[in-house]
Amino acid sequence: MFPELRKVVTYDEVIYRDGERAAEPPLRLIGVAAVVKNPWHGRGYVADLSPEINRIAPLLGKMLTGMLVHLAGSGDAIEAYGKAALAGTDCELEHGSALIHTLRFGNFYREAVGAKTYLGFTNSRGPANTQIQIPLMDKHDSGRRSHYLTVQFSIPDAPGHDELVAALGASTGGRPHHRIGDRYADLASIGRDVENPAGV
Repeated sequence: MFPELRKVVTYDEVIYRDGERAAEPPLRLIGVAAVVKNPWHGRGYVADLSPEINRIAPLLGKMLTGMLVHLAGSGDAIEAYGKAALAGTDCELEHGSALIHTLRFGNFYREAVGAKTYLGFTNSRGPANTQIQIPLMDKHDSGRRSHYLTVQFSIPDAPGHDELVAALGASTGGRPHHRIGDRYADLASIGRDVENPAGV
């Protein structure tokens, strides 16, 4: 471990029914979050964040990925994934972002689950017990709406004013009774090129 790490919190939710219908199979939402002392706190404006990013982000990425895959049972069991950062009230938003927006953090997760898409994310700031929201998307297909989900939980004593939270989230499937189609059919219905939806 490393000196900045205070604790790790896990979240595990299983949905058996939604909309008065059974979820078959049940949907599992999982989150893991590390609470760390902000290595830049009290140092004023730090122009180059890379030394601490390079030191801490890989440790967080490897640890949180290992825990999440263990909880899920395997990388293959994870269908949708995402990440989030939460900065304490006396921290720059950039400090939380620094820990998760680097390949040194996210690549552990992408490789462990064999993903092809980028990780959805949130960056926010708040006091202890602020809700952590981790947006998820299908690990292979960013346009698959069934897997647009959010893992939501809070930590009663974190982040402290001088702490950061880095988190990963996962689901074992899509929404139980998804029926809103996909973005590709929508694009085709309005005559847009699926490969170039902006038309540029």
